[in-house]
Amino acid sequence: MSGGDKEHRGTIFVEDAAVLSQEEYPGQQYVIRLHSPRCAADARPGSFTHVCCDPAVPMRRPLSIMRASAGGGWIELLYKVIGDGLRHLANCKRGDSVSVIGPIGNPFVACPEKSRPLLIGGGVGIPPVVFLAESLAADHNPAKQPLVLMGSELPFPFQLEKSALPVAGAGRKVTHAMPLMESLGIASRLASWSKFPGCYEGFVTELARHCLQAMSVEDLAEVELFACGPEPMLAASAGLAREFDVPCQISLEEFMACAVGGCAGCTVEVRTEAGVAMKRVCIDGPVFDARTIYTS
Repeated sequence: MSGGDKEHRGTIFVEDAAVLSQEEYPGQQYVIRLHSPRCAADARPGSFTHVCCDPAVPMRRPLSIMRASAGGGWIELLYKVIGDGLRHLANCKRGDSVSVIGPIGNPFVACPEKSRPLLIGGGVGIPPVVFLAESLAADHNPAKQPLVLMGSELPFPFQLEKSALPVAGAGRKVTHAMPLMESLGIASRLASWSKFPGCYEGFVTELARHCLQAMSVEDLAEVELFACGPEPMLAASAGLAREFDVPCQISLEEFMACAVGGCAGCTVEVRTEAGVAMKRVCIDGPVFDARTIYTS
């Protein structure tokens, strides 16, 4: 790492992680659980790993952490098979070893004073949102009322469940949720153009707008928005934040070579008080204030 990356020294680890389980879901989606205790101990919502999918594939793949257990020493990664590297990873079985570098990057940081976090995840952007939701639930703060909205055109990588938790603005036909969120007592709803049962038909950011419109002025003052997903979804989320005058943190996705700040191949333009600067998504992000990335 370069001299400017000293704050990351001693916080990113290389581990030979044992595969604990691997589950396949429709659409060539997989959830892999890895025994990676050093990574699990320091993982935070929004941080990611750089995974060696196979010794014959030299380039590692950046994969967001979806869940982590410091006590259990494991992390879970959700990924969709695209290319030979992830195809090799999908063939890994229990007991196989996978080289993991992590946890990498700056995480989402929830404001203690904001009681209504709104989490929006789209496609492969779902994992950091799940991690953040679990983290909020683990705080056991009764004042926090998170709302999780997820969108996907592929079948969701979990069984849909009819929710017992109301969501104002979602509409009577939008009834289904992620079972994990239900078990945590966190309200959630799903969106898709694929006509899945109980899901909002449209973009997840459109569903978010309906929910925000249903809030009182007092409730809107308690909202902060967190988003991870494809670039158009992030731009739309930033637009919602401007429209409703709420703070917004986004997690960017970029192609990466080293993922630890050395190659500067994942740089993006970020607006700072001193002007426009080039920042690395891997270690300066992946989480940024939406206002510094999207201005209109």
